[in-house]
Amino acid sequence: MNSILLFIILVPIIEIYLLIKVGAQIGAITTIILIFITAIIGVYYAKYEGLNTLKSAFVELSKNITPAYEVVSAAAIAFGALLLIVPGFFTDFLGFTIILPITRKFLFRKILKNFKYDKPKKNNFIDGEFEDIEDENNDRKI
Repeated sequence: MNSILLFIILVPIIEIYLLIKVGAQIGAITTIILIFITAIIGVYYAKYEGLNTLKSAFVELSKNITPAYEVVSAAAIAFGALLLIVPGFFTDFLGFTIILPITRKFLFRKILKNFKYDKPKKNNFIDGEFEDIEDENNDRKI
């Protein structure tokens, strides 16, 4: 079975289960307030981390380095913010896990282990074309 399809099916089941269990323990109104509080705190923290990532990308660009990590990190933060907006405790947990810099770096390392990456070799020459131009007056004296 496709893992994305399985994820789409399992996440709502986990969310409903957790909402019922937490709602039974602390009450329905408190559960709803808790969901709103985690969404608000999460979105503001995602904004903060997004701005830090943007600042880091500008620093990388000023050093003439491609900000590849920052671009992927910004996409992950946007996805984490989306998960925090979706009501539920499991998606809030996943969203906070993606937004926190420590866990985000850990997740990136785990994912990048599966990909081979060869650094390009640095060449100390400039590739170009040239053309010999012969002077008609080779015998000219200065």
